Amino acid sequence: MRRLPPARSIGLLLVLAGLGFGALSDATAQVRKPEVPDDAQLTRYGGWECDLGFREADGACVAVTVPADAYAVDAAYGRGWACERGYRAVDAACVAIPVPANAYLATSGVDWHCARGFRRDRDACVAVVVPPNAYLDREDYRRGWRCERGYRPEGGACAAVRVPDNAFFDDASYGPGWRCERGYRAVADACVAITVPDDAHLDDDAHGPGWRCDRGFRAEAGACVAIVLPVRAHLDYSGNDWTCAPPFRRRDDGCVRR
Repeated sequence: MRRLPPARSIGLLLVLAGLGFGALSDATAQVRKPEVPDDAQLTRYGGWECDLGFREADGACVAVTVPADAYAVDAAYGRGWACERGYRAVDAACVAIPVPANAYLATSGVDWHCARGFRRDRDACVAVVVPPNAYLDREDYRRGWRCERGYRPEGGACAAVRVPDNAFFDDASYGPGWRCERGYRAVADACVAITVPDDAHLDDDAHGPGWRCDRGFRAEAGACVAIVLPVRAHLDYSGNDWTCAPPFRRRDDGCVRR
C-alpha cells in the first residue's frame, strides 16, 4: 500500500475529524432542540416559554383573557393580568377606585389621600376644624392639627400650659407640658429644690432622689456615709459599694475564700 506523506496524512485526518464533529454537533442539536408550541419562544436555557398574553396549559400556550382597564403581565401564576392605575381587581374585572371630593389618587394607584385641610373619615374627606392657637398638621391622623408652642390639646381645643417657677416649657406629647430646671424636681404642680447631702452630687435620674453619693460613699437614710473596705475588697463599678477580689467572695461584711 502506498503511504501518504506525513503532512498530507495529518491534514486529511484533521478534515475528517472536523466533518465528523460537525455532523455530530448537528445531530446533537437536532436531538436536543425542543418542540416549541404556537405563541411561544425558545429560552436561553434550552426550553421554551409562552409569549406575553399567553400561559402554559398542557404543553400548549393559551391566550389570557385580559379584562377592560387591565394589561397582560409576564407571570406563570395568578391571573396573568393587572389592573391599570386607578383600578383594582374585583373577581375577573377591574373596577375604578372611587376618589371622594377633596381627595386625590395615591402614588400607588390603588388608594387615595385627602387634600391638605381635610382628614379621612371612612370613605370621605371631612374638613379639619382648627381651634385657636393651633395649626394644620397632616402627621396627626386623628385630629389633623397640632397646638402651638405653649399650648397643649385638651378635648377639641388648645389650652395654655401653666409653667411653674423654676421650670420650662416641654412640648412632649405626654406629661404636664413642663419640666423642672436642674436642681429641682416636680412635686404636684410645682418644682421643689433638691436637697443634696454632703459627699453627694445632683443626679438627673427621674426615678431617684435627685442626687447620688460620690465615689467611696453609699446612701443610707438620706445621707452619704463612707464605705469601709474589708480585707481583699475594692470598690465596685458603681463606686457606691464594694466587691471581693478573686478567688474570694463576699459574705456578710467580709471576703472569704471560695
